[in-house]
Amino acid sequence: MTPAAPAASVPRDASFQERHAWLALALTPGIGPRRILHAVERCGCADRVLHLPLTELEALQFPAQAVQFIASGEAAHAADQELEKLAGSGVTILTWRDEAYPERLREIFDPPALLWVRGDASLLSRPIIAVVGTRHPTPYGTGMAEKLARDLALRGIIVLSGMARGVDTAAHKGAIAAKRPTVAVWGTGVDVIYPKENKSLAEQIVAGGGAILSELPLGTFPAPQNFPRRNRILSGMSVGVLVIEAAEYSGTRVTARCALEQNREVFAVPGNVTNKNAWGPNLLIKQGAKLTSCWEDIWEELPTSIRMGLEQSEGFASEGTSEASLFEESPLPPTEARVFGVLRQDESLQMDEILEKLEPELSSSEVFTALFELELAGRIRQLPGKNYVRSF
Repeated sequence: MTPAAPAASVPRDASFQERHAWLALALTPGIGPRRILHAVERCGCADRVLHLPLTELEALQFPAQAVQFIASGEAAHAADQELEKLAGSGVTILTWRDEAYPERLREIFDPPALLWVRGDASLLSRPIIAVVGTRHPTPYGTGMAEKLARDLALRGIIVLSGMARGVDTAAHKGAIAAKRPTVAVWGTGVDVIYPKENKSLAEQIVAGGGAILSELPLGTFPAPQNFPRRNRILSGMSVGVLVIEAAEYSGTRVTARCALEQNREVFAVPGNVTNKNAWGPNLLIKQGAKLTSCWEDIWEELPTSIRMGLEQSEGFASEGTSEASLFEESPLPPTEARVFGVLRQDESLQMDEILEKLEPELSSSEVFTALFELELAGRIRQLPGKNYVRSF
């Protein structure tokens, strides 16, 4: 295992040549981050590795393809081309030795040698909770992801996820609803939006002061092998990982396993045992993950230094910490209260079912009006097929 360099040995600024060399090594085929870090450690700096003679490159146990790529100058040329793409793109790169490189990520077994970052890179070193889960959540899973992400974001914790469909998307939206920054880790280049329907969400993340990052160069398109590797970054950057709905065989299990291997806290929202998406979090709870139903369950497990720092910076230590809600609590008019009363958080009701439950108490027009007002106020959500569910 490559030992982490002591904090004092991490320089505050790398020269252009050194950053160029890190980029060249990261773009060299056949060598992963551990080999790069091992080579830089042996040689003292990345620029020296890039200018080693052929025999010494071979002595670093680089594969023949990588040795040829570096010795021929192709690695340096690839770095030049990448820097041209970066110019004016708003994307920056962080090397493993940059001060802004997230310290928690340095601690893992195979930290990325380089990170491409679009947005505010300073967020990467703040207290982070990763939120992960299924791409096909129930209304309950979506609601819990939004609610917990919003409640955590309101207390100064950075919500991190992968911007995939489902739970990831809901978590980012929860943080955005709190008007706080959120960070997305992609399995593509930071200029390749995936899934495409999340283009607007990606723009909101950056516009809201958040960040998008990847260990993959610009222009990298989605490939199945990229996403499991991405998961180690999600857990590695975080203080803990929150699992919300995950089937028995899913990428979420990979992230949870990474978190355990990296000595990170694992939190899990319990689910309905008859639902296949509850299998993952329920099993994790049986294995010792912290059962989580509200933000306080996560808050009380944070290291004291992090908790006190957040309380001081957010200014709520002496004000009490009442739980945030996705909507402002206020008394409902009688008709809206009656309609709201038949709806549930964990199961949607179809329009005909709602009408049937309220007949003959309320007319159909009264129900339609009440549903419209409740949705407008953010207390309920309409799902496809005129299905309704309470917001959390």
